[in-house]
Amino acid sequence: MKEKELAPNFNIPSTNNEEFELKKNKKKFLVIYFYPKDNTPGCTNEAKDFSKLYKEFRKLNCEIVGISKDSIESHKKFISKFKIPFQLLSDEKVIVLKKYNAWGEKSMYGKKFMGIKRTTILIDPKGKIMKIWNNVKVLDHAKDVLNFLKAAI
Repeated sequence: MKEKELAPNFNIPSTNNEEFELKKNKKKFLVIYFYPKDNTPGCTNEAKDFSKLYKEFRKLNCEIVGISKDSIESHKKFISKFKIPFQLLSDEKVIVLKKYNAWGEKSMYGKKFMGIKRTTILIDPKGKIMKIWNNVKVLDHAKDVLNFLKAAI
């Protein structure tokens, strides 16, 4: 998967009680951010940062979705607790995470394990990947994505 290529299609459960299918969400820019776990410090800050800027993204004809392995039930509690204004998608089977290279070996305190690599993808209204951010650092990331989008359109 590379920038300027068509984003791989997927269809997974969403917190709006429907399946989210990528190819049915064209005609807008789309930010997909992959994050490790609901209600953890970094993931909460990332969700809050995207939430604060959500109206600005919408003014640019851009939707945002977050994806993790957490269940829809966990996502709904996370949305309610932090008033997240966009959908969260559940990839419990790790299919989309693997397709988008957001799943792989990580290490913490010298221990290696498989997990979600914090990744953000920006897709244009035709379904092509405009930008990929790998190994995302949460601080100012949502602002960086918004600034990139503003500069690109």
